[in-house]
Amino acid sequence: MKQRSRCELINISNKQLYIDFQNNYENRPTIVFLHDSLGCVQLWRDFPTKLADATQCNVLAYDRLGYGKSEPMPTHERPTNYMELEADILNELLTIFEINNAILFGHSDGGTIALLTASKYPARIKAVIAEAAHIFVEDITLQGIYEAIDNYKTTNLPERLAKYHSDKVETIFKAWTETWTRSDYRDWNIEHLLPKISCPLLFIQGEADEYGTLEQVEKTISQVNGKAEKYIIPNVGHTPHKEAMESVLNKTTDYIQQLTK
Repeated sequence: MKQRSRCELINISNKQLYIDFQNNYENRPTIVFLHDSLGCVQLWRDFPTKLADATQCNVLAYDRLGYGKSEPMPTHERPTNYMELEADILNELLTIFEINNAILFGHSDGGTIALLTASKYPARIKAVIAEAAHIFVEDITLQGIYEAIDNYKTTNLPERLAKYHSDKVETIFKAWTETWTRSDYRDWNIEHLLPKISCPLLFIQGEADEYGTLEQVEKTISQVNGKAEKYIIPNVGHTPHKEAMESVLNKTTDYIQQLTK
């Protein structure tokens, strides 16, 4: 399966997922980018390429089911463990591409999926960079989601999202908002899985994150079993790699270079 570059739909668990695999460096790790709850490959913009060039690592980015150029979700309804199921899909993807030295870079939901994958499939994961990940539900999270619902109803947010997700926008928006605001999701918590993470971890968080407090960071790095560090950025919200791109790029470049000496 070793090819230098490929952008295509591939079959994972009988679903068509869009992947962008830039395999340019022999015997180097692959940075796997995991998007947030309304994201996709395209919305990472040029950040993955910049990080790949700076670290001389390969890059795999993909659209989860329902997002971007991947096949639509069959329904917006999700089980409470939907992100654990996404970790299984990621493991299948890594198996197909024979990636055994993945550095997972996940944002928001993607950060949580990165943590879950490292806990369930440690043999394939070299390190995790979790940006604005969640390990439990907070009041600030729900407040941010309710504000997003208002924006969806009163602004051109649906049209802006449609540029990337076409006619799948309403389904993915409901999948995110209705799952997280459901009464049975209030008790969702993955802290019990954190001790199974043995690889190095860098947790990046904006100090002004509108979807989570620094308790997400502290409780994560205190419970994993690998070497963990945090990078907190003042005056930055939920998307540090966009709001403070140079700072995040410099930090993650240094971090990966130390890992791969």
